[in-house]
Amino acid sequence: MEFLKISVEDGVAVATINRPPANALSRDLIQEVGQLLDQVSSDQSVRVVILHGEGRFFSAGADIKEFTSVESGGEFTKLASAGQDVFERLESFHKPVIAAIHGAALGGGLELAMACHIRIVTQKAKLGLPELQLGLIPGFAGTQRLPRYVGMAKAAEMLLTSDPITGEEAVAWGLANLAVADEELLPKTMEMAKKIAKKSPIAMKAALRMLQYTKPASYYEGVKAEADSFGEVFVSEDAKEGIQAFIEKREPEFKGN
Repeated sequence: MEFLKISVEDGVAVATINRPPANALSRDLIQEVGQLLDQVSSDQSVRVVILHGEGRFFSAGADIKEFTSVESGGEFTKLASAGQDVFERLESFHKPVIAAIHGAALGGGLELAMACHIRIVTQKAKLGLPELQLGLIPGFAGTQRLPRYVGMAKAAEMLLTSDPITGEEAVAWGLANLAVADEELLPKTMEMAKKIAKKSPIAMKAALRMLQYTKPASYYEGVKAEADSFGEVFVSEDAKEGIQAFIEKREPEFKGN
């Protein structure tokens, strides 16, 4: 694959996102996440998957510049739905997936991490959903998964302020499992992964399947509604202004249109 590098050690597959400079999530990269699941699904040598980012970031978000080639709200809805489908496959995957997060996991990057079963972060990592700062909303089920981890009030705070939280705060809020020093991220993640890999694959598959039953029916309705709203918001004048301001590295001037 072009953007994911995969290595296997002691039953653990480490998939490293390598799309410099910020590991932004393009449509092709999201498709490769689906291909990763296809590859390790029937590989008996792989018991656990670690998802990690090359360079300074886990993933700084979706590839905003790629959005400029899309014109209609319907196309944006399809784009969101396609990403949601891959991330839903990830969350429902029958082998444990651990996100090892350093630097930043923002926007689509955090949505990808939230679809993993476990999140280990560096203490100073930045996690957030800054889409409203651009006149947009999350489109890969971020509005639905975030409240499940941090509660409605904290989710509203993160979404509406666009302010990121640190890795230590993420643990305190319930968004991450463990915060470690930078140099301990991969060793600690590998340590946990190898511990999990010793468990019965049959039992792990059953346990992960049971966790999916905790999703309320409204979650699936919410994901569809998010994709529809994603398309509606993206064709607004405010969204066009937000994207252009992001590209030009200036503050947007939203007018409510």
